[in-house]
Amino acid sequence: LFFIGPLLLTRYAIDPFITSALVSNLIEGLIRIGIFIAYLKLIGLMADIRRVFAYHGAEHKVVNAYEAGEPLELESARKYPTAHARCGTSFTLAVLVIAIIVFALLGRPDIWLSIASRIILIPVIAAFGYEFVRFGGTHSKNPVVRLFLGPGLWLQAMTTREPDDSQLEAAVVALDRVIEADAGETVQESRSL
Repeated sequence: LFFIGPLLLTRYAIDPFITSALVSNLIEGLIRIGIFIAYLKLIGLMADIRRVFAYHGAEHKVVNAYEAGEPLELESARKYPTAHARCGTSFTLAVLVIAIIVFALLGRPDIWLSIASRIILIPVIAAFGYEFVRFGGTHSKNPVVRLFLGPGLWLQAMTTREPDDSQLEAAVVALDRVIEADAGETVQESRSL
């Protein structure tokens, strides 16, 4: 849907009317991003998914509080935003944008080679996307880096919602357990839902 679909749509519906491989690849990439955004909008209409998005927002609030050195408590987490620089939503957008650049450099080879390139290069593109988001997360105070992070943070407005206290508490407990497990401690019933 996100990689082969836009390729086929562009190749058979748009390429007959344009001659530039670069323009064709850019259109393909924009279609890919458009499908992704439409997908997020559509699933965001479902009540169950809106609830998942609220848990996602709770996760970000708690991680933001933790990274700021705040105690893992509802009161400290409430004041933080639902966006986070190292979010999977930002990662996905980074992958889609990097794919535009990479595929634009490949030109317009035979359709089967184009399909193979989309499949084979996804892990490589994802690795670059991961490093981009990781770098952005550690340098998010830099104004130039924030400029590049902006679209991903904006897109998180679709994949996060303001959580209620029960969702925030679940995120606090989850992060508490992860920290304990990471430190090699035995996970205990230290907090209850």
